[in-house]
Amino acid sequence: MSNKLDLKALTALVIGSMIGAGVFSLPQNMAAVASPAAVTLGWIITGFGMICLALTFQELMLSKPEVDGGVFGYAKAGFGDLCGFFSSWGYWLSSSVANVSYLVIVFSTLGLFFDTPSLTLFGDGNTLLSVVLSSILIWLVHTLVLRGVQTATFVNYVTTIAKLIPIIIFIIATLFAFKWHTFTFDFTGLKIEGAPSLFEQVRQTMLITVWVFIGVEGAVVCSGRAKSKRDVGRATILGLLVCLFLYVAVTLLSMGVISTPELAKLPNPSAAKILETLFGKAGAFIIGAGLIISVSGAYLSWTLLATETPFTAARLGLFPKCFSETNKNGTPVFSLWLTSCAIQLCLIMMFLIGGGYDDLLTIASEMILVPYLLVAAYLLKLSRTELVSARVRFIASLATIYGIWLLYASGLHHLLLAALLYLPGIAFYMHTKREAGKPGFHGPNKFLLVGVILAAIYGVYLLAEGTTL
Repeated sequence: MSNKLDLKALTALVIGSMIGAGVFSLPQNMAAVASPAAVTLGWIITGFGMICLALTFQELMLSKPEVDGGVFGYAKAGFGDLCGFFSSWGYWLSSSVANVSYLVIVFSTLGLFFDTPSLTLFGDGNTLLSVVLSSILIWLVHTLVLRGVQTATFVNYVTTIAKLIPIIIFIIATLFAFKWHTFTFDFTGLKIEGAPSLFEQVRQTMLITVWVFIGVEGAVVCSGRAKSKRDVGRATILGLLVCLFLYVAVTLLSMGVISTPELAKLPNPSAAKILETLFGKAGAFIIGAGLIISVSGAYLSWTLLATETPFTAARLGLFPKCFSETNKNGTPVFSLWLTSCAIQLCLIMMFLIGGGYDDLLTIASEMILVPYLLVAAYLLKLSRTELVSARVRFIASLATIYGIWLLYASGLHHLLLAALLYLPGIAFYMHTKREAGKPGFHGPNKFLLVGVILAAIYGVYLLAEGTTL
């Protein structure tokens, strides 16, 4: 069986990577911070920015087909080895840690169905039973991926289709139940005294939309396994447009079924409560089952992306050589073991400390935004040094501005705290350079290293001062 991925598999990987649990909580999350008008403007801005980012990926795939490694390959090509390594390290670590959240959500959702006032089996997904079952799931997926990336992507393709069914049911149901007067009730959210301005509401929506599109680079990360480089760009654009439509429909249609103030008070996953008002308990069950399928599929997608990262980085000379080794099925064995062990370790740490995981997840998610910005900055750099069209320069400029905006919207202090997580990776980088017989820190690399260390020191200061996320 060929390990090359076609357009369908790549598109499913993009959609599967982006759609996890967030879509089922979007109605309440948005209503809690913004009015229908602000939410509409927020989606327009986000949609435009993400399309520019997706077009950036597409332009680079076409203009620089010789650059392998996708996200971090572009960072290396544009800004050097150390920058490329930090991009790959941050991407791998954040995707590994994010997988723990999927495990937590799966079993906390099961708690909605099986927990009773007198017996807590799953709780918030961090009980002993949840951790044991989560660990079993980690190694079941590990075994599945060992059988080959093609096998895993087929399963991901099936789960992606399965996860779309409850979302489509939700959209159709809320479309028929939509009431215009409910949607336009206090349309701008400015009738209440002391309410935030429309601009502030839009900014608050951006804080949420930053996270729901993480994964748009899924096909780019696996570009080395694509049958066609053109399919990578097409899959990225197609997957983005599908998810954008679903996110906008789920959010805005919900505001026409339940008024925004009431929607803001619903517990999450709020989509379950909305469908429950329309179909009774059956509606909640549909969303609950859909959430479990969706999150399980997202877990598989992110395991594939996390495993692919050290493998591809090793082929680029950014990770130790052992991570480029594969088994007879084409699976990068050492990379998969590193990823599964990291997920297992994070899961155990979460159970032992009993809290603080959300802070770690937020910091790790911040680490993905840096590679996004570097990709856009690389295209902007090319547009100023090579003969390209005005259209490409326009896309590169907008994507770079949007990348900077994402870092600002998500909180710059998060980035300083995230710098702490880059420090352990330096040992990997130094080992890689020793294998190649090359110096690790020379020229601009010295300044980058000093910058990361200073940011980490300031991150320690922020923690000491009690800064929270």
